[in-house]
Amino acid sequence: MKLYKDIDSSVLKAIPNPSREAYEIKVKIPEFTFLGVKEQPDFAKLYISFYPKNYIIELKSLKLYIYQLRDIVVSYERLVNIIYSHMMEIYAPDRLRMVMICNPRGGISSKLTIDSDWKVRGGEEKYKDWLMPDEMWSVEM
Repeated sequence: MKLYKDIDSSVLKAIPNPSREAYEIKVKIPEFTFLGVKEQPDFAKLYISFYPKNYIIELKSLKLYIYQLRDIVVSYERLVNIIYSHMMEIYAPDRLRMVMICNPRGGISSKLTIDSDWKVRGGEEKYKDWLMPDEMWSVEM
């Protein structure tokens, strides 16, 4: 059995940012799967909003990183924090926002959000759009 400590962040590859201008990259992973703490498959959609500085995400490496999670036993609360930490470490973006919407299980679904802009995450709270309703992110529960 593989646990969250077995997640290999070295799979993620950074590509030099081809532009010094400000822009946003949005990534949607609609078939995000992992093993929950009861070793049952969990399914979710993962949305990533990324404001690059010096590096951008090599999407193939992100796909391989996400695929390895299919065999990892982890709670989704821990998992979203691990992915966030790995991406911040590898890419050092100006901003990283992640929203994970877990499929219902037993009639209950959950939505987890992390934003590097939040002061509690070390951000400067310069983007303020996270204060607006979720419709601004085009992410439905």
